Amino acid sequence: MRHHLLAVSAMAAALVAPSIASATNYTIWVHGRSTSGTTQPGNHSYLGNFGPSSVAAGVNKRAANWDGKSKIADQNYRIRDALDCYCTGANFCYLAGHSAGHAQIGYALAQYGTSSRSNKNATPNASGVCGNSGGTQSGWNIKWIDIASGAAGGSELADLGHWAVSDPLTGDLRTATMRALYNHNATQGKWFYMFAGSKGTAYSGVLPGQDDEAVAYHSTGGVSQTGSFCNPGDWFCDGDLGTGTTGAYKGSTLIKLYTNHTVELRDNNEAYNHHGAGNWAGIVGPVRQDIATYAL
Repeated sequence: MRHHLLAVSAMAAALVAPSIASATNYTIWVHGRSTSGTTQPGNHSYLGNFGPSSVAAGVNKRAANWDGKSKIADQNYRIRDALDCYCTGANFCYLAGHSAGHAQIGYALAQYGTSSRSNKNATPNASGVCGNSGGTQSGWNIKWIDIASGAAGGSELADLGHWAVSDPLTGDLRTATMRALYNHNATQGKWFYMFAGSKGTAYSGVLPGQDDEAVAYHSTGGVSQTGSFCNPGDWFCDGDLGTGTTGAYKGSTLIKLYTNHTVELRDNNEAYNHHGAGNWAGIVGPVRQDIATYAL
């Protein structure tokens, strides 16, 4: 279904269109918030924020590493550098984001997705900037985007000061701030496939509805409003988070998802928490599997 059909169509097109046979596909991983100091900004080969690079995680996998603590706008150039490197000219990309990586991808598309980009040669220097290969284009060549526990709707843990840190990103992660940071509907036609975990803990009780210890379903499901959204049959919620493009209910009112967002995985069994733990764990796991299977 969904982007899996796009992958099959792309392969079929390559077979019948020799002119695009030289194109290369890449998979770009964008990590989220990091307070451990393990990020390597500008290093496109380092996947340590997710897990061992020996694990299958999409064709020609790369990482759009940023510092994980600055404001989205201040570090977004790191993501744009990676998109310029691998998603211009004849090359195409699959994107995978975790947590605040969702906001980094969404911000890049909304703010710069129709801007003029120089075609690049996919050979980055030490700062993660690639050389020009000739010509320009509008925006980037992106097939589709998988998101693990997307935080582009913000987290109540930031609202209430439960992250007792002073990094600027925490300010961005407040729900009202994050939702106003950019136009979440401006995806330039690119689809976001949302993977929403629900293995919360006692301390995440301040999060409304179902959550994964850090972010609630209203954000991880790509819902256009905050709310207490849950799995079917759970009590004390505004209503259910639907799968696909259904949206979520507040009582009898259906709240839409952001444009071109769809819920690919709703964690009905409360099996996945927020944390990849440097080993492709938590909700990052099913995203990695999906990417490994379909990002070809």
